[in-house]
Amino acid sequence: MKSFLLATVLMAFSITGYSQNTQPYLSLAEAKRIADAAEAKAIENEWTVVIAIMDAGGHLILLRKIDGTQIGSVEVAQAKAKSAVYFKRSTKVFEDGVNDGNNRLMTLPNAVALEGGVPIFRDGHCIGAIGISGVRSDQDGIIAEAGLSVLESK
Repeated sequence: MKSFLLATVLMAFSITGYSQNTQPYLSLAEAKRIADAAEAKAIENEWTVVIAIMDAGGHLILLRKIDGTQIGSVEVAQAKAKSAVYFKRSTKVFEDGVNDGNNRLMTLPNAVALEGGVPIFRDGHCIGAIGISGVRSDQDGIIAEAGLSVLESK
């Protein structure tokens, strides 16, 4: 009888407990393609930047620093990407809000009020984000969007 119960429990775990997760995610290969496109846009304009790409949990997948970029941009690019993941919106939303006088936005933990952080969505899920830092925030935003354009053309 104990063997039968144990076998039943183990079978139930194998059916339900170990099913594959079907939630979409951002792969390393996709992160590389995004970074390549962002880097190409930056180089085309002779802009030196840091490119940070994070997963849905705000963990770094890829970091690329173009030669000559100031080291402060390493942390700023990551902060922009994390902000975009945490709030599931572009950091430009925060920049625009602050520019419109809503300074309370600056008190939100992990909210970066500078353009250049953009979330990445697939099938309605935020699967990661890109953060760019190194030039003016509007230029950072242009580079981020160029990076994401490779996902749309897939």
